[in-house]
Amino acid sequence: MRLSKTAFSFFLMVMLFGMAGCSSTSKNESAKMSSDKGVMDSAQSAKSEKSLTSTELPKTEKSINTANAKANNQMVIYQAELELRVKNYEYTVQNLEEKAKKYGGYIAESSVTKDGTEQVSGSMKLRIPQAHFQEFLNDAEGQAAEILKRNINGQDVTEEYVDLESRLQSKRAVEERLLSFMKNAAKTEDLLKISADLASVQEEIEVIDGRMKYLENQTSLSTVSINLYETKVVVPKLEKNQLNTWKKIKKQFMNSTNLMLAALSGIVVFILGNLPILIIFVLLGFLVYLYYNKKKS
Repeated sequence: MRLSKTAFSFFLMVMLFGMAGCSSTSKNESAKMSSDKGVMDSAQSAKSEKSLTSTELPKTEKSINTANAKANNQMVIYQAELELRVKNYEYTVQNLEEKAKKYGGYIAESSVTKDGTEQVSGSMKLRIPQAHFQEFLNDAEGQAAEILKRNINGQDVTEEYVDLESRLQSKRAVEERLLSFMKNAAKTEDLLKISADLASVQEEIEVIDGRMKYLENQTSLSTVSINLYETKVVVPKLEKNQLNTWKKIKKQFMNSTNLMLAALSGIVVFILGNLPILIIFVLLGFLVYLYYNKKKS
């Protein structure tokens, strides 16, 4: 009985030691799992931060580069209007034409007006490359004796051009998609509908492309409108026949002599032609005179 009690005590101690060992092992394993999980979370967090940094930084740099590109490629339509008083109209127009050709521009319109013989005025419309816009204005103002008006206007169309460019790209993509659908269309109804949609898209593409070309032309070449005024007194020229004094004297003398001869001839004709009437008037006058003297005496 004592032996069995001793064996039972020994068995109980072994069981206690075994349970303690299992508890320690499970604690170690849970601690190890927690440690591994923390390491994995840290690694995953670092990886996420690295991924976020690698994706956000390029986007930021890309947006900055895009903004810088837009600032460098800014599209502005410049227009200028000048009114100048000049000393010599023809010389000024010729000089402005030479300056426009020098800068790579051209004359779009030109007109001249003469008010009698004392005032000459005209207008010009020139297209000048934007890079030489200010230089041409300085040259034009240097030709003037007096600047009557100076007006410069700038219109920024960068945003409109970028919007048109993005719209054009999307319309091109739709056009390509419709072309691919047209190739694979089996039914006539589908083919007609796709053709109608394609025609509408292509028309929109032409409108957008035309507007973009217009903006490119207006921004690459600036418009300068110039009104020129010249006031001068024109002295009439004397012709040679107006300075021949001796001939004029002889001509006037002959005219006067002929006038006198014509007058004498007229008097003689009048007297001789009316002689009978004149004799009657003379006799009547003589009789009246005799009657008056007799009555008086």
